[in-house]
Formats: sequence, C-alpha cells, structure tokens
Amino acid sequence: MISVIILTHNEETNIARCLDSVSWSDDILIVDSFSDDGTVEIAKRYGARVIQRAFEDFSSQRNFASEQGNLKHEWVLHLDADEIVTAELQAELARAMFADKDAYRISSRLIFCGKFLRRAGLFPSYQVRFGRKQALRFKQVGHGQRETLEPRRIGTLKASLLHFNFSKGLCDWVEKHNRYSTAEARQNVYGSADIDFTVLDLLSFTTDRRRRAAKKIFRRLPCRPTIRFIYTYLFRGGILDGKAGFTYCRLIAWYEWLIVLKEREIAAHARGKT
Repeated sequence: MISVIILTHNEETNIARCLDSVSWSDDILIVDSFSDDGTVEIAKRYGARVIQRAFEDFSSQRNFASEQGNLKHEWVLHLDADEIVTAELQAELARAMFADKDAYRISSRLIFCGKFLRRAGLFPSYQVRFGRKQALRFKQVGHGQRETLEPRRIGTLKASLLHFNFSKGLCDWVEKHNRYSTAEARQNVYGSADIDFTVLDLLSFTTDRRRRAAKKIFRRLPCRPTIRFIYTYLFRGGILDGKAGFTYCRLIAWYEWLIVLKEREIAAHARGKT
C-alpha cells in the first residue's frame, strides 16, 4: 500500500476532489497550514488524518510529514490539494514500488479554462513526488521544492497528475504567483541551486538536467518576459492551445516580468546596504 501526503491551506474548493482520487489509500495525511475555511472538516469527513503546522515552505512541510507524520507505509505519494491522481497513475504507482528505484518523477497536466494545455503548459514537466519514506527528502528552491536524491536513484512514470491550478480563480493564482515571484527573485539574486549545471548539460540524456541547465542560462538573458512568451506561445506551440493557451502564455510572461522587477529591487536594496 501507499501513504499519501497532501498539503493544504484554505482548500475547501479542491480537497474533496483530491481525496476522491486517492480513496484507494488507507493512510492519507493532511498537513494543513491552519486553514480558516472548511478544509479540515472536509478532510476529516473523508477519514483523512490531519496535522496542522505553520507554513514555512513546501520542502519543510513535506519533510515534516515524512518524518513526523507516523505514516503506515514505506512508499509515499506527495500531492497538493489542487491535484488529482488518475486511474492510470494509480496503477503505475502500484507497479513502481517493485522496481529498483527509490523515487519517481511524475508529470502533470495543467488544466486551464477546462482545457488541458499540452503545449502552453510545457507538458511534460516533471517533479519527484513518489518515493520511499526514508529516502525521499526535499530542499527548497525558489518557490518550490526539489528532491535531494541522486539522479540514478530516480525513475520516471508515464502517467500524469491532473493539475487544476486555477480552480480557486484568477485572483488566487495572481496572489500566489506574486509570492512565488519574490521567492524566485531572491533565489536568483542570492544564489542558485543550479550552480552545478553547465551549458554542456543542455545535451544531457536526462530531461531534468537539460531543463535545469536551460533555466540557469535563461536567468542571465535580457528581455526575459518577452522571450518566455515567444518560447511558450510560438516555439512550444501554445498558439495551438487556442484562446486558453494565449491567455496562459501572457500570464506566465507577466509572472516572469514580476521576477525581473523584484530581482532589480532586491539587488538595488543590497547595494544600498554596502
């Protein structure tokens, strides 16, 4: 069997749907950041265990759950409340436990305006979300988390999560990405977790290494918001995702613009102190 960890904060819009998708698990742990809506009540109604912890960052929440959550099973699936596990992914998770890896990357299908953004959403992009309880730990990078395992110990699953990133509305997305842009800007100014990646990694056989090397190079380019829009909308084919694709590409370019502006502000503030 598999234990499931779900991070929540005011997720009454999403949590029931997420819990329905993992009803096959007999050990579901909600790590809640003191929600003041119906999240906790809904989770308990579904039979999930709930522990509350003030939110520091994604990596510390996930590591806390693995270490202090009294999980029943060796294998753990990490989710956000706006994600859904498909039947195909459930079946693949069950098979993956018997392979020789300690963790697995899982792709997600971004749903926007009721549409799967295959191109604008840069599918498939992967995160390590499934692994052995004792082996899988995370470190914080920018606004998100990254695994600490060696690449050779990580496998890749074919099935995907469904990600309803806009399920709480555009205002919620904007507020979250305003916070995320601050974390990204600080990471870019004060030091990158991708310091070990070089231009040669663009030729790597490993998708993660290619993506992280490209991201490191991208951060040094001028006109990044424009480049990001052109890349997602034209080169990655977001134009083929219709109106939803165009809107999402514009939003992602705006997000990149926020990061750039905040990098300048942080750097100027740092210079003012010296």
